[in-house]
Amino acid sequence: MSAEIRTLPRGRRVAPRIADRVKALDWERLSHDLDAQGSAVAEHLLAADECEALAALYADERRFRSRVVMGRHGFGRGEYQYFAYPLPEIVAGLRTALYPGLAPIANRWNTQMRVDTRYPPTHPEFLARCREAGQDRPTPLLLQYGAGDYNCLHQDLYGEHVFPLQVAILLSRPGADFTGGEFVMTEQRPRMQSRPEVVPLNQGDAAIFAVHHRPVQGTRGVYRVNLRHGVSRVRSGHRHTLGVIFHDSK
Repeated sequence: MSAEIRTLPRGRRVAPRIADRVKALDWERLSHDLDAQGSAVAEHLLAADECEALAALYADERRFRSRVVMGRHGFGRGEYQYFAYPLPEIVAGLRTALYPGLAPIANRWNTQMRVDTRYPPTHPEFLARCREAGQDRPTPLLLQYGAGDYNCLHQDLYGEHVFPLQVAILLSRPGADFTGGEFVMTEQRPRMQSRPEVVPLNQGDAAIFAVHHRPVQGTRGVYRVNLRHGVSRVRSGHRHTLGVIFHDSK
């Protein structure tokens, strides 16, 4: 575990390493859910004390490169901060461990959608591609919401190189730390109205979802659908989320 994550009280078991937890995920189910819905949930990816320690980092401005107040830009209400390099060990570990399981899905999707881009097997190789294009600023972020806050539907596109899947991990406890604040996605298919999807999450659960497009099998072949994500209005309390984006920005 990262030195930044508090030592567990005596008698409690230390959670497995991030890499081991990610390797143990049911990748066949996750792949199936992503194909069917554009999203999938990896339950209990982070332990409660890891979630609490990550949320507590929000107050340490030294760990971040920039802060965004959503209301100033029409993004919604609430705020978020982008981590600076070096990333916290657990955040860097999530990026490195999750990417190899997601890259084959991303490559398969691009093949189905007739998109030429292919993604290398490891995250360092992909980051090298980003750096060559001038995308060298880290994009993992912490989001903070209070009562009445929300996040408008959007897509996290930061440059020429965009990895088509990303991860959001809920750090707070629904019903205890906050109420409302559901993770929401919409899917726009050609000549159809948008389809909404609420993705239920508990503390430590990771939502894996499409950043921009995903393929859908139709009667005349595969076509692309457009996706956006956001957070509904927080009705009470405070909600923190870790966003794990795999491409860096300019």
